[in-house]
Amino acid sequence: MNFVQAIVALKEGKQVARQGWNGKGQFVYLIKGAELQRGLKYGYGEYEGEPTIVDVLAIKTTSNHIQIGWLASQSDMLAEDWEIV
Repeated sequence: MNFVQAIVALKEGKQVARQGWNGKGQFVYLIKGAELQRGLKYGYGEYEGEPTIVDVLAIKTTSNHIQIGWLASQSDMLAEDWEIV
């Protein structure tokens, strides 16, 4: 699938990866800001100046780390080899 379809899948709660990635076991997923707010007990906007936590993409790396704030490269955005994992 293409990148637009991958984004739709992420918004539906699915995990996606590229077939062309060298590192097997990597995948991207969406973390909802509301889930972070609940877990951190912060970011509800209850207090003046308190920021609201927004949705963010994360990647599970080949070294079994979660990297928050994943950004797609230009080649990722143009690729047609995205798949749901």
